[in-house]
Amino acid sequence: MKKSEAHKADSQPHSLLTLDFNNLMAGAVGGAGLEAADLAAIRDILTPAVKNVLTRYEKGQLPFMNLPFQPDEVRKYQALADNLKKFDHLVVLGIGGSALGTRAVFNALKPLGPNSPAGGKRAHPRLLIADNIDPESFLALLEGLDIRKTAFNVISKSGATAETMSQFLIVYERLRHDLGKTALKDHLIITTDPEGGVLRKIVDSQGLMSLPVPPGVGGRFSIMTAVGLAPLAVAGINIAEFLAGAGACQKEQTSEVMANKAFLFAGLNWFLTTRKKRSSLVMMPYADSLSQVSDWFGQLWNESLGKGHLLSGREAATGQTAIKAVGATDQHSQLQLYMEGPKDKTICFLRAENFRQNLPIPRLFEEYPELAYLGGHSLGELLNYEQRGTARALAESGRPNLTLSMPQISPASLGYLMQMLEVATVVSGALYKIDPLDQPGVELGKKYTYGLMGRDGFDDFKKNYDRTFRDDPEYVL
Repeated sequence: MKKSEAHKADSQPHSLLTLDFNNLMAGAVGGAGLEAADLAAIRDILTPAVKNVLTRYEKGQLPFMNLPFQPDEVRKYQALADNLKKFDHLVVLGIGGSALGTRAVFNALKPLGPNSPAGGKRAHPRLLIADNIDPESFLALLEGLDIRKTAFNVISKSGATAETMSQFLIVYERLRHDLGKTALKDHLIITTDPEGGVLRKIVDSQGLMSLPVPPGVGGRFSIMTAVGLAPLAVAGINIAEFLAGAGACQKEQTSEVMANKAFLFAGLNWFLTTRKKRSSLVMMPYADSLSQVSDWFGQLWNESLGKGHLLSGREAATGQTAIKAVGATDQHSQLQLYMEGPKDKTICFLRAENFRQNLPIPRLFEEYPELAYLGGHSLGELLNYEQRGTARALAESGRPNLTLSMPQISPASLGYLMQMLEVATVVSGALYKIDPLDQPGVELGKKYTYGLMGRDGFDDFKKNYDRTFRDDPEYVL
């Protein structure tokens, strides 16, 4: 059997993204790779999984898939951006899904030149994201700001996120102390559940500016809601183009599952995990500006697919561990393990064919062969040739890898990529027969934290901790 039509189709240029999985095939990687029969098996298992997802979508059970199509929301956030141009900084207080997507998009698309953090007059506030509660770094952030010229976007759907709410209390008190209570309405934007939760109560009681997190959209799928779109618009990102790219992906829900990049990405990785024992997926962008996409993808993939029970209730540890690497930096730190270490990884390269800015390499010291070959090329050429060389070397060593490639990093290509990976995640959930939208394993640690911090209603967790997890001095050096 020849290569599938889908395989050939995805080797052709696409305006926003290509998926090249030649280096997953046995012809490239030998026995570790996929045969034509494997592609047929993937199609057979993928078809009902995709049908399940599309049925849920049609029933309104996957609202994140409709998020690219919201022109009214774009206008609302652009109006907010115009209103906040009077500030020098916008600080996002959020963690996990309330921060990672925004950071990934901003890092990839942040305005260059006058709007860059390097200085100069900015047309938009500088976006800062405080996504951890390390007291030293958070204090350094606050001390480096002129609070009179800073707005804070507090993001917590539940209003009970301990980390974010702790930051909120600190910022609220500082604003009230330094600027007076009347300033709170100007300097605080609260993004939370539109109906309930403690943040909603605070918003309603004090008349604070608020933005809604749509019901049914979890944090790791929320980049195309107010969670991500509002701060990105304030920072000068073209959110209309970003959503247009995501919409282009969403419109490609074809009947042929092997011709759809999101479905195929899910099917290939599910097969490699469950049939080829490739339990880890290394996301390795070859562009510094895409490095934070790996962090966002790590939460999306790991939190969605790492489950201890199937939908049937049967115990079963599922998932594929997403790992972050950055090329070419990690060729010099992690690649040795990927080349010769345990055969449990698939590598997914992420690249841009053309860089928005580039630097030529001068022709100098040409009497030295070690340097002469570099002259006349560019840094962009070198970086992309290193990616191609690394992919080929991995394949020759029997290490499967695939490449996601965009013509250039743009709002549209990034929107397409992120929507594709979100859809791939829920299709993967259907393949594993688990719920990709919950995260029960995260909740237990939160409950112990609440108990240790003295929150009402969580005394039993404090008692259980004290009774069960006392440190034995014998095992402490």
